[in-house]
Amino acid sequence: SVNRRNASKPIAMRAQDDIESAMERHGDAVWRVCVLYFRSHIDAQDAFQDAFLKYALSDQMRFNDDEHRKAWLLRVTANVCKDMLKAASRRAVSLESSCADDAMSNDPATQPASFESEVIDAMRGLDDPPRTPLYLSLCEGYTAPEIANMVDAPVNTVYSWIARGKKQLKEALS
Repeated sequence: SVNRRNASKPIAMRAQDDIESAMERHGDAVWRVCVLYFRSHIDAQDAFQDAFLKYALSDQMRFNDDEHRKAWLLRVTANVCKDMLKAASRRAVSLESSCADDAMSNDPATQPASFESEVIDAMRGLDDPPRTPLYLSLCEGYTAPEIANMVDAPVNTVYSWIARGKKQLKEALS
């Protein structure tokens, strides 16, 4: 049963070159956020695709500059990941347990024996916050005021989240 009122309305999308340019410039940062949230390569790919789909469909959104675009994409990506995790917990089925054997990456950097994997696992173990603000600070180089703007929180709260996250990460890696 298709809603006939919306059936003839075309879906407005960004231009293909705009989408491709955003993926080329910010795809690595978006991917790192996805991997931070999910052990499963498949779930990370789904989140990545959902984030860029939201970008493609956000043709009315205007950005001040490329840094604003990147911040928007990272915020949307974190929200997509959180929504996927919430949906999975409501189903009472772990995203990691479904297809766990098939989803294991062959990438040596994501194997349990590597230090990089240890750090990512420790980051995944953090609550959110402080996980996302800590990631944005350490991995993406954003300042606390910039993060505060991105996550709509007071600057001092962001400083506290980052400090708490660093302390928890250090304890997890000790």
